[in-house]
Amino acid sequence: MASLALYNLKGGVGKTAATVNLAYLSAADGLKTLVWDLDPQGSSSFYFNVQASVKNESKKLLTDEMAVTDAIQDSVFENLWVIPADLSARNADLVLDEVKQSKKKLKGILSSLKEYDVVFLDAPPGISLLHDNIFNAVDYVLMPNIPTTLSIRSYETVVDYFKENELDTGKIKCFFSMVDHRKNLHHETVQSFYKDKVFLKSYIPYLSDVEKMGVHQQPLFEFANSSYAAQCYRDLWNEIKKTCL
Repeated sequence: MASLALYNLKGGVGKTAATVNLAYLSAADGLKTLVWDLDPQGSSSFYFNVQASVKNESKKLLTDEMAVTDAIQDSVFENLWVIPADLSARNADLVLDEVKQSKKKLKGILSSLKEYDVVFLDAPPGISLLHDNIFNAVDYVLMPNIPTTLSIRSYETVVDYFKENELDTGKIKCFFSMVDHRKNLHHETVQSFYKDKVFLKSYIPYLSDVEKMGVHQQPLFEFANSSYAAQCYRDLWNEIKKTCL
């Protein structure tokens, strides 16, 4: 099983869109794919049209009041399952602070999901005890970054955090997201980081088709399969497969 977390210190960088579209492509490749939505906004759950089956489900998964297998729901897509989020996910740090081996709780839960080929975690923004769990648990942290000063600064902050806490920086795999080459700053930033071989070569452009996912409540490929945005996600997925699987 390969475990991949979509994460950034900042919000609004295309993290959930990447989670949904990459998971869709993984499932389309015939891989048994699970998406675990850890963000209390529940955006991945919304895109896949699933909801928590019991009250405070996200919290109960962390306190062992509910088995993770009982939370897994079918999506409408073959080979793709979802653990939906609810608002109780906002209390994840408080819950984890009260359990034993709190920084390894998620790792223990993930170890029980070996029947899946790929597990995607849609992580909320920030750095907290929940994120320590995610960083310890997954094989790779996929980090979308908008090519702007503040977004790149957040990337550097995360790398520093990994080093300070003796986490493996090799887990971090970054790619550019919401790229607009009409903006000189975007173009110059992308070229600079490609030159230093820091980021994956594939990137996701800033296009309206990606934004329309919310209108259609579907992965991009269900309504714009032949679009340029869809091809960019395919290119990114193929690069991730070579790098992380």
